[in-house]
Amino acid sequence: QVQLVESGGGLVQPGGSLRLSCAASRNIFSRYMSGWYRQAPGKQRELVATITSGGMTNYADSVKGRFTVSNNNNVMVTLQMNSLKPEDTAVYYCNARDPITGWVYWGQGTQVTVSS
Repeated sequence: QVQLVESGGGLVQPGGSLRLSCAASRNIFSRYMSGWYRQAPGKQRELVATITSGGMTNYADSVKGRFTVSNNNNVMVTLQMNSLKPEDTAVYYCNARDPITGWVYWGQGTQVTVSS
C-alpha cells in the first residue's frame, strides 16, 4: 500500500504561481509513473501532467508552457504552475502507477483557486 500526500495548494491571483508537492509513504518515484490530475466543480477529472521514472514528461495542451512536472531525487514529485488562470481552479490530485501490478494510487487532493 502506498499513501500519497499533496501540499502547496491555495488561493492565488491570475498570473501568479504555485508549486504543488506530492510525497509518498514509500520510495516509489524511482519506479512508478506519476502524475497530476485535476477536477473542477461539475467536471470530470482530467490529466494535467505525467512523468515517467526515467523523466519523460507529458502535458495537457491547456497547461503546456505554463506548468512543469518534476521528480525531485525520487523523493517527491512537484508541479510548478506559472501564469495561472481562473480556469486552472480545481482540486489537484497526485497519482502513481505501479508498472508491474498496474495498481494506481491517489492522494487526497489539494485545492487550487485562481481568483482576483
